[in-house]
Amino acid sequence: MARWCAEQGWPVHPLAAGRKTPSANCPDCKGQQHAATGCPCIPAGRPCHGFHAATTNRTRIDAWWSAHPAWGVGVACGDADLIVIDIDAHSVQVPDRNRLLPGIAIHDSVNLEGLASGFDTLALLAALRGQPTPAQDENTLRVRTPSGGLHVWYRNPHPASRFRCSTGSSTKTALAWQVDVRADGGYIVAPTTRTPQGVYLREGACHLPAPLPEWLGEELVRTGHLIQRMPATTARHPIPGRRRRSSAPVRAHRVLDPLLAEVTDCVTTPEGASFTEKLNRAAYTAGGLAASGHIEEAVARALLREAAETARPWQSARNERIIDDAVAAGSARPLHLEGRS
Repeated sequence: MARWCAEQGWPVHPLAAGRKTPSANCPDCKGQQHAATGCPCIPAGRPCHGFHAATTNRTRIDAWWSAHPAWGVGVACGDADLIVIDIDAHSVQVPDRNRLLPGIAIHDSVNLEGLASGFDTLALLAALRGQPTPAQDENTLRVRTPSGGLHVWYRNPHPASRFRCSTGSSTKTALAWQVDVRADGGYIVAPTTRTPQGVYLREGACHLPAPLPEWLGEELVRTGHLIQRMPATTARHPIPGRRRRSSAPVRAHRVLDPLLAEVTDCVTTPEGASFTEKLNRAAYTAGGLAASGHIEEAVARALLREAAETARPWQSARNERIIDDAVAAGSARPLHLEGRS
């Protein structure tokens, strides 16, 4: 399955035998808790740092799974341009109706009797939009999970638009209760992967993902999943290094660089360095600079991630949330640099 996924252009990485989580890091990576960026293990072909090590390299893939045939297969969604709707069917208490579909008030006249899982909330969202539920979309790849859930795989039809992952229980970014989204910054378990609970099995006749339905893409935008829209001429994953900073507006960097340096300097102080405050201030400023046209938002975000990952590589998801919230807040107050030297 790893080879087949790679043939589709989907980078893959190993999952621990019998589990749906990535294989363990090497002792050095595990002990140092450093960021994936710059780690020598990845170019050396060691499967450290989860989906960051994902590859389509046939030689590397053969070496990994020949040595560990019991490993499962994970697919890095962002690099594969995949958006997977992960429908859960957990036996948990159903929340208040106002928390079932974020941003949508469900009128008391709507009968919710029997609603118990993500299958129901996704069907409700689809019905409200006059669309068929993705859970029954026979035109795309669907994978039944051992727990009774369903992964509905879609291809991002507009790769210049990037989407973030989410969980259905989130109070900030969620598509529907018990419906997770796997996209940039996440991975999905490939079919045929085996766990003690069972096997991830393809459902239906379709083997490949269809383009994400337009209405579902609009719902992802509405619910805050859109990370950025980049022009077609921009690289899909812009991660500018320090050598490229000279091409960005000089005045913007005179303001932003000292704030980024404060964030990076937190690497020497694991606790008590006001890291969150410093990252928030840098991201807020970056949002204002981007809103006024002094720097591209994609460039600013990449620099913020670089600084945050240098200082706190073990909390990538939290770093991303801080950046997202602060950039959004800063974007509402454009920062003009006229008159600054």
